[in-house]
Amino acid sequence: MASTPASASIGATNAARKIYPIVKYGDAILEKPTATVKKFDADFEQLTEDMFASMYAAQGVGLAAPQIGLTLRVAVVDVTTGKNPEAKIVLANPEIIHAEGEVREEEGCLSIPGFRGYVMRPQFVTVRAQNAKGESFEIRAENLMARAFCHEIDHLNGILFLQHLSMLKRDLIRRRIKKLKKQGEW
Repeated sequence: MASTPASASIGATNAARKIYPIVKYGDAILEKPTATVKKFDADFEQLTEDMFASMYAAQGVGLAAPQIGLTLRVAVVDVTTGKNPEAKIVLANPEIIHAEGEVREEEGCLSIPGFRGYVMRPQFVTVRAQNAKGESFEIRAENLMARAFCHEIDHLNGILFLQHLSMLKRDLIRRRIKKLKKQGEW
């Protein structure tokens, strides 16, 4: 999920991390469901740290594995955009177990840069997931964090935020992206 441009911050700890390029809309991997994470080892922990670094570099608040070309059921979220290291959340094999309320807010996506749209999401969600070490946990979130969780879990299910927009808005964005592709700008 994309943040507002002014809210990005890259922590000094990200200097040694691998920065993955973000996969853009049009790549089939973004619309495929992901495979369950089964191996929680040092390589997986490194991957999650690299995902945080990639997300911060792209000025996002959330990033799912398909957005860096991996069909793995893992996403990272940090609504502080790196300002608070304790706010980093790894969601391996996440599932929403409770949702309530509805809020319509503007969303963007790192895989669809430059495009935003209003999406209805739950105001509160409870997610069950595993952390980078494979430990199970539940977390309740509201507002932006709830929205980020829903957005990233959608990515893990092969769903893009475009699918939550009206047909008219979705078609407008697709036509503009097609034009950008023809111009070699996508």
